[in-house]
Amino acid sequence: MFDLTEGPVKTRREGGILEVTLDRPKANAIDMITSRLMGEVFQAFRDEKDLRVAIITGGGEKFFCAGWDLKAAADGDPADADYGVGGFGGLQELRDLNKPVVAAVNGICCGGGFEFAISADIIIAADHASFALPEIRSGTIADAASIKLPKRIPYHIAMEMLLTGRWLDAEEGHRWGFVNRIVPAAELMQQTWELARHLESGPPLVYAATKEVVREAENMKFQDALNRITRRQFRGIDVLYSSEDQLEGARAFAEKRDPVWKGQ
Repeated sequence: MFDLTEGPVKTRREGGILEVTLDRPKANAIDMITSRLMGEVFQAFRDEKDLRVAIITGGGEKFFCAGWDLKAAADGDPADADYGVGGFGGLQELRDLNKPVVAAVNGICCGGGFEFAISADIIIAADHASFALPEIRSGTIADAASIKLPKRIPYHIAMEMLLTGRWLDAEEGHRWGFVNRIVPAAELMQQTWELARHLESGPPLVYAATKEVVREAENMKFQDALNRITRRQFRGIDVLYSSEDQLEGARAFAEKRDPVWKGQ
């Protein structure tokens, strides 16, 4: 899964970083077969202990991902098909993915492609990137975005995107908070890799605990979530506080040196 150099999904591994490129000209749209392959890649990333960070991006300079392949749908791919582990695009429904994922949005990012992008933890966008949920124009629902987006950005902006299909440029995406950083297109991958290397050097058990708490606490009352943390009822926190890494972090701080994280 980590040496894909041909086909619609390409991978490149450097140390603990896995770069995954969706490459289906012209628009990097996702059909059923591609989605299943992506799910296998991201499942393998989740389960490979030595991999710590993933980068997702699109091939070419015009499209990050145009979402669901409507041509494949017209040829018989059903909307409710089995899109594989992780659901459409391999990320949205992948359980227990407790490692950082960075999206490098290199162009048009719409429909299911937008849903795919916001499944990442951090989004870096090229200055020419654009975003939309145009499903309404083809008589379909942006189902995952209908759940996720009103929780990520102001409700009325999310509803405008969902109900009108209006396009947003990278600057507006940054203003409303779903884009972390805008960079010149020529610097997109360089800056994304710099961030990925920074994340790679960090404590994997802290990342795992953080992502678990954020995910599980989303629908809890604040006090209930705080009580679970205090009682160490999140598995990731229990693992962290019983780990060698937790002791290493304290020792490194006391000794004024960089910690050496082992993920155990």
